[in-house]
Amino acid sequence: MTRRSRLRRQTAAPSGPPRLWTAVFHSLRPYRARIAVALVVLLAGLATTLAGPALVGYAIDDGLVLHHSIRTVNIAGAAYVAVSIAYFVLTRLQTLQVSGIGESFLNDLRRQVFSHLLAQPLAFFEAESSGQLLSRMTADIDTLESLVQSGLSSFVTSIGLFVASLIVLVVMSPLMCAVVIVSLMPTLIASARYRTASTRAYRLVRDLIGGALAALDEDLAGVRVVQAFRQEEATIERFREVNQVQLEGELATVRLSSRFFPKIELSGVSSTVIVLVVGALLVQAHLTTVGIIAAFVLYLANLFNAITSLSALFDLLQSSGAAMATVFGLLEVGPAMVDPERPSPLPRRGSLELRSVHFAYGVGADDDLGPEELDERLVLEGVDLRVEAGERLALVGPTGGGKSTLAKLAGRLYDPTSGSVRFGGVDLREALLSHIRERIVVLPQEGFLFRGTVLENVALGRPGATPEEAREAIARLGLTDWVASLPRGEDTDVGERGAHLSAGERQLVSLARAALTDPAVLIMDESTSSIDPGTERQAEAALAVLVEGRTVIVVAHRMPLAERADRVAVMRAGELVEIGSHNELIEADGHYARLFEAWSGAGLAD
Repeated sequence: MTRRSRLRRQTAAPSGPPRLWTAVFHSLRPYRARIAVALVVLLAGLATTLAGPALVGYAIDDGLVLHHSIRTVNIAGAAYVAVSIAYFVLTRLQTLQVSGIGESFLNDLRRQVFSHLLAQPLAFFEAESSGQLLSRMTADIDTLESLVQSGLSSFVTSIGLFVASLIVLVVMSPLMCAVVIVSLMPTLIASARYRTASTRAYRLVRDLIGGALAALDEDLAGVRVVQAFRQEEATIERFREVNQVQLEGELATVRLSSRFFPKIELSGVSSTVIVLVVGALLVQAHLTTVGIIAAFVLYLANLFNAITSLSALFDLLQSSGAAMATVFGLLEVGPAMVDPERPSPLPRRGSLELRSVHFAYGVGADDDLGPEELDERLVLEGVDLRVEAGERLALVGPTGGGKSTLAKLAGRLYDPTSGSVRFGGVDLREALLSHIRERIVVLPQEGFLFRGTVLENVALGRPGATPEEAREAIARLGLTDWVASLPRGEDTDVGERGAHLSAGERQLVSLARAALTDPAVLIMDESTSSIDPGTERQAEAALAVLVEGRTVIVVAHRMPLAERADRVAVMRAGELVEIGSHNELIEADGHYARLFEAWSGAGLAD
């Protein structure tokens, strides 16, 4: 099989995702027992609701018309009071049951979505807007929360009441029920049209909300740039435009509702009038009784109460349905990196090897690209590289040459489009991700810190690490005195994204975090390039301790790092064009020699 056919085979489209409601029902499986209890309570509540009109009909026909018995009327009235009290109790129990199930479901859904996001590879987050993802976790699930708190119990009750009332009407008088159904036809047609139009409208609104959150997230994250370049007015104007588009989407749903709901009210009134007129004719023809007509009107009222209640909830239901579709759509995005069923153990140390690695950003199993299009998207092509245990390799080359991409593939932040990346002879795709992260650590150019203390951020280097182990990692790099010099020592709050520390101090914490992980391979995107002079000497000393005895791959933007490396790999246009020691490549007078000459000339000019 040729390289090109292998690549095309990997971009075959997968089977379609499961349907939304199948996914919802699957998610509800843990609550089967509670749902069964809720259904029993619901059926009991419906029985009390349906008993009321039947008791009224009995009181009219048997108590007043047929026997003229006040005692019968009193008995029917007492029974009506009893079923009303039972209805009150059962409705309260039903609300507690249904809302409790809904809240538990949403709590599990939040955790499921968050866990699912953390399982996604780096490429997913580079392709998706953080604002849209935040919208899935907040605005969409908050919409479902509103449904659970405000309308889920009413929705379930109304559905049951509608179905039960319709069955009773058919049993009582098929002829009159047929008349009611005919009178409902315009409403049913209008409902079908409204459902189609509103589904599109509400899904558009969910996307617009996500877009507004994305714009807000980006503008707030870049507030320093906005203020530094006096872009406040332009930024406000852009957000006003985004906000206006969202407003227009929201108003479109309001216009749909304003046309639909009055039709429901009109249909209920007209159907009641028709039933009374037809019922009177049937009573005159001795085809039915006054009591049955009275009960029929009350059941019809129940039917339209259910329709009205569902109509009142329709906006929330449609919005919640759109929100649920986006949330479960996110859950249907399968992680590109999953642990194999039978993982191969990774050795503690070993060589790191790339074999015939090709890579293109954004090319997945569902893409069917032609050879020319795939060629245009390849950023690495046919890279073969072996880094021996304990070796220090520098990756150099012009911007866009593929250095950082190769480093990310070596740490399995991405998987190659074709070819393989191996550690100790084991394909990384055949090993547990947790084991890979223990053996290979990728240290970014800028250290990212989470809210919390310095010690807590260092402890993130290894799951379950104790404070004492974090302190040992700090001491190992000779950073104990620096930590002690901070305002509150190791308990100093680093702030959001480490804002309370300088760039150099954030990187020192990152180095200590890597030391706690104690990896066999350290991959760095020149992690000390952005360090301020005040901490540069400490960082260099800590880094020297950290890399000792480890395999090191560094993306080098400064030539002194390449000079100190055991070997230098030169990347150009996605290909490995040269590899060797600094002296060997200088003597070869190739790409590296010209890069070094250009850097040396720039340094002399400076």
